[in-house]
Amino acid sequence: MKILGQIAVLAALLAAAGGGVWYWQGAGADAPQFRTAEVTRGNLDASISATGTIEPEEVVDVGAQVAGKIQNLGIDPADSTKTIDYGSAVEEGTILAQIDDAIYKTQVAQARANLQRSEADLSQLQARLFQRERDWQRAQSLHAKNANSEQDYDLARAEWEAAKSALAVGKAAVEQARSSLDQAEINLGYTTIKSPVKGVIIDRRMNIGQTVVASLNAPSLFLIAKDLGRLQVWAAVNEADVGQIHPGQNVTFTVDAYPDQTFHGQVLQTRLNATMTQNVVTYTVVVTTDNSDGKLLPYLTANLDFDAGSRSGVLVVPNSALRYRPATRLVAPEYRAELDARGGGGRRGKSSDPKERNNGRVWVADGHLLRPVSVKLGLADSGSTEIVAGDLKEGDQIVTGDVRQDTGGDAKSPFTPQMFGGAKRPPQ
Repeated sequence: MKILGQIAVLAALLAAAGGGVWYWQGAGADAPQFRTAEVTRGNLDASISATGTIEPEEVVDVGAQVAGKIQNLGIDPADSTKTIDYGSAVEEGTILAQIDDAIYKTQVAQARANLQRSEADLSQLQARLFQRERDWQRAQSLHAKNANSEQDYDLARAEWEAAKSALAVGKAAVEQARSSLDQAEINLGYTTIKSPVKGVIIDRRMNIGQTVVASLNAPSLFLIAKDLGRLQVWAAVNEADVGQIHPGQNVTFTVDAYPDQTFHGQVLQTRLNATMTQNVVTYTVVVTTDNSDGKLLPYLTANLDFDAGSRSGVLVVPNSALRYRPATRLVAPEYRAELDARGGGGRRGKSSDPKERNNGRVWVADGHLLRPVSVKLGLADSGSTEIVAGDLKEGDQIVTGDVRQDTGGDAKSPFTPQMFGGAKRPPQ
């Protein structure tokens, strides 16, 4: 029995030794390997990207103030053989279109006749007043001599007062008739549609023979861009970035029409009427740009980059190092609680504590495990981020990812039965 016990102990020791060899040769072969990058010094040009639409600086919507049928279009100032159309350059006062004015000419003639009649009535009232005034004077003279009755005296005075009032009514009628004539002439003038500004026709919204009806809202006939030599870009900027936008800020942008050319502009204003689309708040930022060469066209889509700042010769790390979050098993035990509490690496930009908003963390290898390094972050571009402060120096190696080795099932327990000499042969 004693010998059997010794054999059992020996077998257990051999099994433990075999398991240890299997662990170090098999599971130990799965020790992680890390992708690393070097902390370097370099230059950063931070920018904010946005998409916008090119708009004219000032657009005038020319409408009709009277109703009628469009008889004809105006003559193009640049070519007398053509009429006003899309792209026509017009001066202030250029005739754009003519509405049928027959009805309005009739109204002018009628208003002028009414004025003439009112003026004739006024002449009659003036003559009647003169007569009543003379009668009143005679009545006063006779009354002083007791040569007329009180009734005749009062009647003369009443007729004189009535004649004065009638004359005032006649004068008012003349003014009313004159105002009616002015209104009719103004409406007649409205039948000729003229350009209120110097600019370019970017939209024509009617054709010859079309009837326009002016009611509470004037129908739109032409859209005129006042000056296409100066354009604006209306960019939609995310609320997270709008705090870095300020008037006078330099902007570069491209358009699909000229993919190889970069255009330049400056921020004019940030409009406060924000819009929300699918819980995303954006602000409209207006950028002015020079278009003296006429290449840019209204309503092109622009891809903008706002200059958010630049740094030269600063300590930088790859953005991938800030985004990396290691698995808990890869972190040194004394840092695992901190990992679970704060998350992985990255910028703490959404923290409620202002002191934490520019804080970040990267990871460095310490043997087969990782330890964190807290850093203060600065400007960032699409690939790198500035390190303002922290326990990092140029040349340090930081982790950007980890690579798991695939053993392919080769690491097996030493106690797994093995087949030697190929497949088992069937019995004979």
